[in-house]
Amino acid sequence: MARLIISLLLLFGFRNRLGLSTSEAQKEAEANDDSTVFTRILDGLLDNYDNRLRPGFGENVTEIKTNIFVTSFGPVSDTEMEYTIDVFFRQSWKDERLCFKGPMEMLPLNNLLASKIWTPDTFFLNGKKSIAHNMTTPNKLLRLQDDGTLLYTMRMTINAECQLQLHNFPMDEHSCPLVFSSYGYPRDEIVYKWDRNSVQTSDQKYWRLYQFDFMGLRNISGVQKTTSGDYVLMTVYFDLSRRMGYFTIQTYIPCILTVVLSWVSFWIKSDATPARTALGITTVLTMTTLSTVARNSLPRVSYVTAMDLFVTVCFLFVFAAMIEYAMLNYCSYSIPKPPAKRHKMQSVLCESLKAYSSFNMGHTPRPMMPMGNSLLWHNYEDNCLYECLDGKDCASFFCCYEECKEGGWKKGRIHVNIRELDTYSRVFFPTSFLLFNIVYWVSYLYL
Repeated sequence: MARLIISLLLLFGFRNRLGLSTSEAQKEAEANDDSTVFTRILDGLLDNYDNRLRPGFGENVTEIKTNIFVTSFGPVSDTEMEYTIDVFFRQSWKDERLCFKGPMEMLPLNNLLASKIWTPDTFFLNGKKSIAHNMTTPNKLLRLQDDGTLLYTMRMTINAECQLQLHNFPMDEHSCPLVFSSYGYPRDEIVYKWDRNSVQTSDQKYWRLYQFDFMGLRNISGVQKTTSGDYVLMTVYFDLSRRMGYFTIQTYIPCILTVVLSWVSFWIKSDATPARTALGITTVLTMTTLSTVARNSLPRVSYVTAMDLFVTVCFLFVFAAMIEYAMLNYCSYSIPKPPAKRHKMQSVLCESLKAYSSFNMGHTPRPMMPMGNSLLWHNYEDNCLYECLDGKDCASFFCCYEECKEGGWKKGRIHVNIRELDTYSRVFFPTSFLLFNIVYWVSYLYL
């Protein structure tokens, strides 16, 4: 009885193995049949196929539909005026020489076949350097439909030129183009058209736009006329807007604080020459350094940018604050001052000198020695002149004293006390700098 059971089990296992082997053999046979069919189709397609001739040669125009998928954008270089973009570049066209009949509607082909068939000679017009990715194998895809329609996709990294207009830097906006066309076929042989969903983008959080915000994109098509023919141009514009955070922290705020620091000298006494001179020179050198650093981040353009204008005006304010003290110091110490106290006799003689000067139509009396007095007459004359002019030459535009307002030759002159120049500067400098900032920011941000 035990021998009978063992025999039945062995017989049952043998049948299962035989059935399994039969199934695998059938699948393998079917796979071999499919491979054979694919091989026959491909061999038949490439028989008498000349990849030097474009589809429809001598009969009609070859139409190529294009599609771009942007996987990464940036960085954008201001100094080199270029940007980097990583894309999947897709082209689709119909080659009736590759039509086939078989059990399938589409053949997924190896990229090696691309070298054996005709492919468009597309190139990027504004590309400085382009790289087709080859790791670990060439990143190319080729699919063939039974009606001869081909889909050819490759992954590329392109360094493209972008002519940045930096007049409003760093509040500028740009449209960086990506232009491609056929290198050797004019539009009477090859025509490019945008496919449905012509330009798509990946998640922008992986883009390397450190100084810019992506505002959107637009695609157009046009024609470029050359001596060798008219070529169809396909262009994608990427709209960018610069972020101001970096430049506000690195340039604008330090410049404003340096200008405000230069105003501290207006509250320092005029006789503190070392303190005011050191403060003025320090602020001027600081503005020079800030100007140099700000310019290093830009190409050597010949026009004035918005940042150049702001830094230059800040430098002028700092320099003017230093010149203000130089004027004050010169007017305070280069002209002799009258004595602090006068004798009663001097006052009386000054009045007599004024009356005598008026009577003699401005003729200066000759110096003389009064009886019983040891002072010369010209000393009294100088003291009386100081009483009016306080050592200031009133022939200039500004006049110093109330007494100098009289007289026809003094008409049209402004009455300014030069010793109060610091007081005037405390109001004039902050007010004018505030007005400049209002005009500057409104003009560049809103106009």
